[in-house]
Amino acid sequence: LGHEVFAVLFLDAQLKLIAMETLFQGTLASTTVHPREVVKRALALGAGAAILAHNHPSGHAEPSRADELLTRQLSQALALVDVRVVDHLVVGTNEVVSFAERGLL
Repeated sequence: LGHEVFAVLFLDAQLKLIAMETLFQGTLASTTVHPREVVKRALALGAGAAILAHNHPSGHAEPSRADELLTRQLSQALALVDVRVVDHLVVGTNEVVSFAERGLL
């Protein structure tokens, strides 16, 4: 993709997929993610957990400081409504980085 895309896999309490939705699309270098909108969709779908995912159009999957901050903000916002963030995946050209595997959640 030539632009950044942010998607969420909404899961039930047993971690079964309810829905996968692309919630935000941005530019070549970034996208604006609104935690309120992510929380609204999670509540509307009755989600108990979520996996966050976005791509880096540069091809490098290494998470940025902004990615880490966003993950913390979304985890805190979703925790307020009892939705657990299971992972945040950053997708590059030939690699996917998992926040959970790196202990960043």
